[in-house]
Amino acid sequence: MATLKDIGAELGLSPATVSRALNGFPEVSARTRAKVLETAERLGYRPNRVAQRLVTGRSGMVGMIVRIRPDMSADQTFFEVVAGLSAELAARDTDLVLAVDRGDDPVAAYRRMLERDILDGFILNAPVPDDPRVAFLQTAGVPFVMHGQTAREVDYPFYGIDNRAVAGDAVDLLCALGHRRIALLNAEPRLAFARDREAGFRAAMRAAGNALPDIFVHASAAIPGAGYAPAIGWLSGQAGPRPTAIVCSSTLLAADVLRAAADLGLPVPAGLSIIAHDDAQPGLRAAELAPPLTVTHAPLRDACAPLAEALIAHIGGAPARALQRCDRAELIARASTGRVPQGGEAPWSSTGP
Repeated sequence: MATLKDIGAELGLSPATVSRALNGFPEVSARTRAKVLETAERLGYRPNRVAQRLVTGRSGMVGMIVRIRPDMSADQTFFEVVAGLSAELAARDTDLVLAVDRGDDPVAAYRRMLERDILDGFILNAPVPDDPRVAFLQTAGVPFVMHGQTAREVDYPFYGIDNRAVAGDAVDLLCALGHRRIALLNAEPRLAFARDREAGFRAAMRAAGNALPDIFVHASAAIPGAGYAPAIGWLSGQAGPRPTAIVCSSTLLAADVLRAAADLGLPVPAGLSIIAHDDAQPGLRAAELAPPLTVTHAPLRDACAPLAEALIAHIGGAPARALQRCDRAELIARASTGRVPQGGEAPWSSTGP
């Protein structure tokens, strides 16, 4: 394995100059830095982490903590993101350190890892409104990037999608097809993205002039089968006139709605239209369901590079507000949506179903 001396010998530079070039010191010219980086890559140089930290004060490691439910299942966003994040960070000469948290204190695991003084920053996922991790890390002066947002206006780096638009775009498409009685099968309300999707859904329904009984907004955990019971309740007419369309917060919940419709003999889309949000998670492809689902599409893997870039830049001193990015999900129309069924045009009354 090449050393600083080897690189210096080839370029006629001292090991100290090579070290400064590799660690981004400003007194090294851009031309010299480029030559050093090219030579280091060609010779297969790998930095000594201990020595690098002594020079830069950085370990080249960042942390991510996943909360595990009592049944030992992880948050649905974790498994898709972690492999991509590891690869994106490795490409930037940074290692991802993972930890598991099952405790009640949301900051305890972060406090424990900071006490070991081995990490340069954190990637946070599954934000909740007024997330205590934000204040804790900001007070500690520790760089972090959030996958998602705790509020519309924040003062930390983040990458996410516009979750209000996710629900709003779904409602707009259904209204264009003549639907007025539309229900929302949402994720757990403790999650910030679920709060935003409900807000976007209600706003779009109001803008379209559609009344919305509260009973037609239901929150479900993102586990198989969680959406079946509320869908049966709506589609069987137990809550009044059934919805002609359902917006689902995930492909998993939409699969439950499809099963409920099939069990009631309700054809999709002739009798019911369904739209889901699709994170493109392995094992549940929206395009492969019967019928293929109309979706707002934003693959989780697409978040990995922006999150890695933002965290490395923030560790390097880039200001938080310059590292905020919110993309709009793509709307893909497939066979699960169609014109409103005959006789289903009337909206809910303003006093209820």
